[in-house]
Amino acid sequence: MNPSWQKGYSTKSVYLQTPFHQGIGYVNLRINAAMIQVQNVSKHYGELVAVDNISFQLEKGDVLGFLGPNGAGKTTTMRIITGYMPPTKGSVYISDIDVFEDPQAAKSHIGYLPENPPLYEDMVVREYLDFVADIKQVPNREKNGRIHYVMEKCGIVNVGKRIIGHLSKGYKQRVGIAQALINDPEVLVLDEPTSGLDPMQIIEIRELIKGLSGERTVILSTHILPEVTMICSKVVIINKGKIVLEESLERLTNKIDGIENILLKTRYWGEEIQEKIISLPNVSDIRLGLSNELIIEPKKGVDIREDLTDLVMQNGWGLLEMRPVVHNLEEVFLRAISTEGN
Repeated sequence: MNPSWQKGYSTKSVYLQTPFHQGIGYVNLRINAAMIQVQNVSKHYGELVAVDNISFQLEKGDVLGFLGPNGAGKTTTMRIITGYMPPTKGSVYISDIDVFEDPQAAKSHIGYLPENPPLYEDMVVREYLDFVADIKQVPNREKNGRIHYVMEKCGIVNVGKRIIGHLSKGYKQRVGIAQALINDPEVLVLDEPTSGLDPMQIIEIRELIKGLSGERTVILSTHILPEVTMICSKVVIINKGKIVLEESLERLTNKIDGIENILLKTRYWGEEIQEKIISLPNVSDIRLGLSNELIIEPKKGVDIREDLTDLVMQNGWGLLEMRPVVHNLEEVFLRAISTEGN
């Protein structure tokens, strides 16, 4: 029997002798293989259920895109994972440490950037990072090296002597990421790190986050879906407090349900076009795209491009474009929250 809360754990037989028994025996030890383990977590505010019995896990080096509409429970979940607030029920483990049984040890592995960075705007950048290093108990012998590293990594060396309140929003975000990195955490949790930035600042912060992945396990919450495709390796979509989809980005961007839809755009447009296309024997469904193009779903395993071409030519509609539809994350996201993952 393997209860759901043990997901992500493995067992290992260890040969040992205990002082309480004569002889030598084997015992099974439970070893957590995941860097982050969220187990049946719920958060209630009176009758309001903000997070409803969610579970997922991340391995070392995973970069998770944590998605959902406003009010879905993303920020609440991230606050629970970082130990900022306790769950109503459930457990969170960071590097096999229970966040709520041993919060200080767990938080030593975590770097957290809330949506509103925790900056003291009347402080100078370097003094602020020195202050945060002390709070996070970075050893004195390592502190100067860590401050230099995060300032260089985050591109804020040139503003190190400036007052934080005088910086642009983009630089403030960089300082916020630097404070999250100051204790060299294995886990990095970023809540809307590019919110309110201009296009150039967004690109710079994305590149910074990409450079931080690899050895670190990263959770990135964002409303900008292209950001996820550029940075993340895995996606969790939450809606109304429940996980409605959890999948690797590679599998998500492959064909959905094994069906390759066709985008068709013609010069002439009219309702009779949809009627004639849906009457083709190998067409399952048809819908209107954003720019009056048609998205045509064939029956599974059938290539309908030749039939579509013949139909367009016979009716003189004027073929402008016909190609397979590459399912993007926006389509997956909208489908997931509208069907609750089913």
